[in-house]
Amino acid sequence: MPRALPWFGLAAALVIADRLSKLAVLDAFVPGERLELTGFFNLVLVFNRGAAFSFLADAAGWQTLLFTAIALGAALVVSWLILRSPRRRLLCTGLALILGGAIGNLVDRLLYGHVVDFVDLHAFGWHWPAFNVADSGITIGAGLVILEGFLHRDDGEAAPGA
Repeated sequence: MPRALPWFGLAAALVIADRLSKLAVLDAFVPGERLELTGFFNLVLVFNRGAAFSFLADAAGWQTLLFTAIALGAALVVSWLILRSPRRRLLCTGLALILGGAIGNLVDRLLYGHVVDFVDLHAFGWHWPAFNVADSGITIGAGLVILEGFLHRDDGEAAPGA
C-alpha cells in the first residue's frame, strides 16, 4: 500500500484542480456565457448530463444514475490496478489520471446531476465538445495506459525498441 500512495496522491491532486477550476468558472459565468481568449480557445459554461461528447445528454434523467455507477465501478477497478502494480510508473500515472478524472466528474454528478464543462476549443468553424480538467485527465491517462501497453513486457523488461 505505501508504494501506491503517490498514485492516489496524484489522483487527489487532479480532483482538487478539477474542482477548483469548476468552482471558478461557476462563480464567473452564467450557463452559456462565452469568453474568447484566443482565436481557437474560449471559456464557456455548459452543463453535460450525458457522458463523453454529450452521449445520452437528452435522456430523461436515468443516465445520471448509470454514469454514477459506472464511475464508481471504474474507480474501484482502477484503484485495484494501482494497488496491484505500483512500481509500473507509466501505467500508474495513467491510471491515477483516469481515477482523478472519474472522481472529479463523479463529484459533479453527485452535487449537480450533471458535469460542468468549460473548455471550448475550435478551429476553422469546427468546435470540439466542451470539456474540463477531469476529462483531460481521463484522456491523457488513457493515452498513457495504451502507450504503456506497447512498452511493457510481462517479464519486467521494456518491449523491444522501447
